[in-house]
Amino acid sequence: MKNVTITVNDGVLEWARIEAAKRGSSVSRMVGEMLAEKMRQDDAYAQAMRAALRFESWGASDGPYLGRDELYERARFR
Repeated sequence: MKNVTITVNDGVLEWARIEAAKRGSSVSRMVGEMLAEKMRQDDAYAQAMRAALRFESWGASDGPYLGRDELYERARFR
């Protein structure tokens, strides 16, 4: 583990102390956990984005797309 010094305004520090006390934790541990959670979320987002960009369509249309009225008529007779 590495130590890090951060600068926050008084209001933020007061909130952090109260929030850490509610959690039964220290400010240092709480900030570390918050940063770890942010890292996990960012990693999950990046992974989902890579998966979405790898998605391949199920095939190309062999003609123009149907208009709204044509789609409605097809759906109505099913």
